[in-house]
Order: sequence, then C-alpha cells, then structure tokens
Amino acid sequence: MARIHLTFACGDYDRTRAIEDGSVQVDGVDLTYLRLPVEETFFRMLRHREFDVAEMSLSTYVATLNAIEDGTEPPFVALPVYTSRMFRHGGIFVNTSASIGKPAELRGKVVGSPEYQLTACVWIRGILADEHDVPLASARYVTGGQETPGRVEKGTVDVPFDVRPIGSGQTLSAMLAAAEIDALYSPRIPSSFVRGDGRVDRLFPDTVAAEKAYYASTGIFPIMHVVVLRREVYERHRWVAQSLTKALTEAKKQAYARIYDASALRFMEPWLNQHLEDARRLLGEDYWSYGLGQADRNVLATFLRYHHEQGLSRTLRTPEQLFAPEALEAFVI
Repeated sequence: MARIHLTFACGDYDRTRAIEDGSVQVDGVDLTYLRLPVEETFFRMLRHREFDVAEMSLSTYVATLNAIEDGTEPPFVALPVYTSRMFRHGGIFVNTSASIGKPAELRGKVVGSPEYQLTACVWIRGILADEHDVPLASARYVTGGQETPGRVEKGTVDVPFDVRPIGSGQTLSAMLAAAEIDALYSPRIPSSFVRGDGRVDRLFPDTVAAEKAYYASTGIFPIMHVVVLRREVYERHRWVAQSLTKALTEAKKQAYARIYDASALRFMEPWLNQHLEDARRLLGEDYWSYGLGQADRNVLATFLRYHHEQGLSRTLRTPEQLFAPEALEAFVI
C-alpha cells in the first residue's frame, strides 16, 4: 500500500520528540512535523484548516462540536492523546492592592483572561466554583491580549455572563499591574509578575501544595490539549486514527524512559529525578496517561461539565463522544 503524506502541527514536547525526529514512525504515513507555538497552531488550524493533523485546545475542540446542533459535521475528529496537561492553580494572578487574600475574595472582582474560552481558564473558573465558592456569575470578565494588544477570541463566544473585550491598545498584564483589573486567569505567566516589583502575585503562594491537595481530593490532573484530524482526512483514511494514536503512545513511552535518566540531566532542573519520583508516588506510574481509562474519563467528564456550565457547549457531552472510535480500542492476542 502506498504511504500517504500528512502534516502535523504541534509543540516542542518530550512526548512527541520521537515523532518529530522520525525515530517512531506512523504506520502508513510520511509525516511532516511543524514545530509551532500553541497559539499559532490553534489559530491557523481553527481559522484556515492549514494542517492535516494538529494539536488543539480541548476547549476549542469541544466548542467545534456545537456544529452538531446546527445539523452540520464538526470540522475535526480528536484522538485521546493529551499533548498538554497541567494543574492550573498557578495560573491565577492578583493585583496586591485588590485585597484578594483567598479565592472567595474574587467574588465581585474584575478578572482578565486572554480569551474566555481558553482551556486553562475553563478549568480555573470551574475549580474556583467547585472547590472555593466562587460562582461563575460572581465576577466580571474582560478579555484581550496579555502582552500584546489586539487578541480576539478564536471562535464565537456567546455566554450568559458579563464578558467584555478590553480596549484596542490595552494589555491584560499592564492592566493587572496598574490595578485596572483585579485578577488574571491565564496559561502564561504575565510579564508584570515576572518583573517582581510586588504589584502582582499568585493567588496561591504555595502553588505546588495547593495543586497536590486538589489532586488528592479529586484525582484530577487537568487535560489541556488533544490531537485532531481534519474531518476530510479522517473520512478518507479512517485507519490513520489508530496509526497516529499508536505512534504517539509509543513516543510518550520513550519519553518516560529518557526523562528519568540520572547519567546526565536532560533539563536544567537539579532535582528532576526526585521530582519525577514524587510525581509517580502521587499520580501513578503512567501519570501522563492517554486514552479513556477511568481516571481520564473522570477528568474529561469534569471538563465537559465546566464547558457546558460556562455557556461554551450547547450540549453536555460524554467523554466517549469526543474521539474517533478507531482510537479507543485495539486488538489483543
């Protein structure tokens, strides 16, 4: 059978490195890997469908499924491959003059987010509502560029909450430092915090302790990104879903082995191996799991509930409805 050529836009990750360098092959596929920043990948895939396969924000992907209620086919089909996972308590920043010493004091405040629909922000709002008594409607939300003016939502956002864009020349990072907004929910660390002048701080000073306590209570290690195929690629080559899932799973397996190597550290973190051992004790050996095991089903079901409650999904979906069925099971001998 002749091999097909596909393009794959994705970030620079240890768990996909073997796909990028070709040491793990995708059955039946010649793959061109485009290493791009996540914001560029998401924008280009959603707006122009430029790639055959791409990493995509979980929130953006779930929002595209609203097409079903319009009687049309969604443009993408996802694989249960989670290229990004991250706890998000460390993504909540506050102006130190806003008298926000605990999460409940976010009620009544003005909160910025680069986009309302960002996966990280969906998780943060949901966690604050579930765990810290900060109802969704208790804050006012503003959106726009964090470091550069002019950012807009990638898709239509029509939600029953107070969400407004900032001015065309403003940035959220500068507004937070100037106390023009009280807090920021973001996947990126704002430059106004990095400067360290005392005007901006994290809501949870001991972020690691807060996130470990959250995991101990909920069993949730949040999923941020999935891998999607353009629907026309999937419909033409249904077998590609399984081929990609197998290859990406093998690449992740190899990354587990590479990162836990004491002969020479791969990253500039003096206690990398000890931190990995801590993570395994808390999260389990396959702490970056793919697929739809019970733990990941719980993570996805929680996110889908948040997405629906926050007005981004018209229908409350199940985890199984997100993915290509070919990627959810495999043969056994």
